[in-house]
Amino acid sequence: MENLAQHFPILRSLTFLNHAGVAPISGPAAQQLRHYAQQAESQAYFGSDWYAGVRRVKQQAARLVNATSEREIAFVANTSTGLSMVAGGLDWAEGDNVVITGVEYPANRYPWEHLGRRGVELIVVPQEPDGRIPEEEVCEAVNDRTRVVSVSHVQYSNGFRLDLRPISDMVHRAGGYLCVDAIQSVGALPVDVQTMGIDFLSADGHKWLLGPEGCGIFYCREDLIELLQPPVVGWMCMVEANRYGDYRYELETDARRFEPGSYNVAGILAMGASIALLLDYGIENVWARIDDLTQYLCDGLTGIGCRVLSPRDPDERSGIVTFDPPDSAGSRAEIIAKLAAEKIVIVEREGHLRVSPHFYNTSQQMDQLVEGLRVEG
Repeated sequence: MENLAQHFPILRSLTFLNHAGVAPISGPAAQQLRHYAQQAESQAYFGSDWYAGVRRVKQQAARLVNATSEREIAFVANTSTGLSMVAGGLDWAEGDNVVITGVEYPANRYPWEHLGRRGVELIVVPQEPDGRIPEEEVCEAVNDRTRVVSVSHVQYSNGFRLDLRPISDMVHRAGGYLCVDAIQSVGALPVDVQTMGIDFLSADGHKWLLGPEGCGIFYCREDLIELLQPPVVGWMCMVEANRYGDYRYELETDARRFEPGSYNVAGILAMGASIALLLDYGIENVWARIDDLTQYLCDGLTGIGCRVLSPRDPDERSGIVTFDPPDSAGSRAEIIAKLAAEKIVIVEREGHLRVSPHFYNTSQQMDQLVEGLRVEG
């Protein structure tokens, strides 16, 4: 593949290391937005191929997560919408429970807490002092009233990656389902919904997928599609939706039943351009590059006295590195401001500094960050 730098103009202006936050869109994504705007301005939809493009993006998304087909993929506005689709779409009974961890991003907690009004219990598995969440403890929390285990594949705060297959096996034996917040993994490392035993998955496009905010993907295993009732219903999720005056209440039998109204066409096409870039490069190669960069960074951080907090075993690490600087380095806010003045972008999460490079970042940028953190004296 040609030089990556041409696809990421941000390399010319910033050392951007917050892809676990709101990432820059890729050059091809920006070009799609410009093309859409020009078309919409001058011709509206006339002569466009927008909707054929939307279908291609759905096919690309299915390939990215190894869904069996595009029938299992719906477009959603954000991760919260996809997770709420599951929380609001299953048939719950008083006394059912949902298992989550104690360090989930709020998007993967509040939809389940909201079920308390229906008598659904929330079981919370705590994080260990070392930042890990042992999958055996998640499995032990599952009982015969567990309808859903909903966990982040990668934790937003420290980057810990959870082994999903044992959890999937356990909740399936209990008659429940595995729901995954994959916003911190899809686009950064291989995600295989079939191998991992995932029933439902949601991920916004504005982080590792390098797309704009307000557009993401929702995966529902095909044999569960008609079980899950869409909590929001509109014209577009019906069979033969384009026959506007022929009122026929019949939900689609594929994941289109979770798409109630008009698409965010511009966002989908832009996200698709970045997904195509990731697929062309190869998601295994993307992950290998991220893994190399984060390991290089961890070595550099340790060398200047920082304490790396993210679990770093090969099957636990991700694109996120959380660390504490030496006490003499100043406050977190001071450090972030100092780095920002040097055009280096990192953030604070849960009282620690967090770095999240993508595959197009460079080892030289990791060196710049380490030098910017170095305390003289």
